[in-house]
Amino acid sequence: MYSENNKGIKSWAEDDRPREKLILKGKAALSDAELIAILIGSGSRNETAVDLAKRILASVQNNLNELGRLSVNDLTQFKGIGEAKAISIITALELGKRRRHEEAVERKKVESSQHVFDVMQPIIGDLPHEEFWVLFLNNHNKIMVKSCISKGAINGTLADVRIILREAIGHQATAIILAHNHPSGNQKPSLADQKITKKIKEAGTIMDISVLDHIIVCEQSFFSFADEGLL
Repeated sequence: MYSENNKGIKSWAEDDRPREKLILKGKAALSDAELIAILIGSGSRNETAVDLAKRILASVQNNLNELGRLSVNDLTQFKGIGEAKAISIITALELGKRRRHEEAVERKKVESSQHVFDVMQPIIGDLPHEEFWVLFLNNHNKIMVKSCISKGAINGTLADVRIILREAIGHQATAIILAHNHPSGNQKPSLADQKITKKIKEAGTIMDISVLDHIIVCEQSFFSFADEGLL
């Protein structure tokens, strides 16, 4: 039997049941734990699905991005989470990530550094290594192509100016935006970041290709060379 303080969801007041609460009040009224509880479906004999969801979230400091990094094996370490429930959680978080990316891409025309971050964060924001990407734009500042120029280690990657310009010419781009990630979470540009930005900008000027910005992408924040007056 459940204790008085640990009753199953079906015995709760209707407003407290995640599924019913979503129907009555809308998805925005639910906490992260309640949404995850719906994915889980049921808890264990001594723990409700919501309490189990809260415990899982607490293990990642209530950070959904960190939760999205957990594997099936990580999640099944929690009592009450089997493989099927773990897969449901991972699938839902991956769909959310892809939806965010598609919404950013649908806007296409680049109007701010925030837009570039919204486009690139789902791609490189939570990688354990650095990647250097270039967005190739037409004369209306619309993104035509996104290209990964290089992949590196935890604290560095290389960007070949010749490859970038060759691709820009091939795509008939009139402008480009540089982007790379800092897995460390430190969004400040390094001296090497500043040097490569200057080098690419100078080379682009000769080819009449503008470098509009260089965005350093972290998990939840970014640094814009243009916004900070470094271009």
